[in-house]
Amino acid sequence: MTINALQDNIIEEFEQFEDWMDKYSLLIDLGNSLEPLANEDKKQQNIIEGCQSRVWLHAELKDGLVIYRGESDAVLVKGIVSLLIQVLTAHTPDEIINTELYFIEKIGLREHLSPTRSNGLLAMVKQMKMYALAYKTVTDKQ
Repeated sequence: MTINALQDNIIEEFEQFEDWMDKYSLLIDLGNSLEPLANEDKKQQNIIEGCQSRVWLHAELKDGLVIYRGESDAVLVKGIVSLLIQVLTAHTPDEIINTELYFIEKIGLREHLSPTRSNGLLAMVKQMKMYALAYKTVTDKQ
């Protein structure tokens, strides 16, 4: 499924709820369904700087696709990590680098986060794109 199709699915899922408390509940449920990150991946180099909570993000390249795994010690942030992974994992570095993550605005996520959480969201997106750029550089040299 394309990144845009995944984003559209998330938009549809969030549009089912009018109240932001219900949307927060959905985010928490998504976070709770996220597979826990292995302890060996919870290392300092995988921590996202700029997040209010502790967020770990691990990426690897498998068969030309970037696979992300992540976790947070805050339930709401873990849901945000889950959304980003759902949209960006298992795509090529080029697809990840060149995509616009429009679902964040469409579901109203950024405007319903505190400024520090919003900054953390931007830091997560930036780190995911940086991983993709690093893997693109490696694959371009091959």
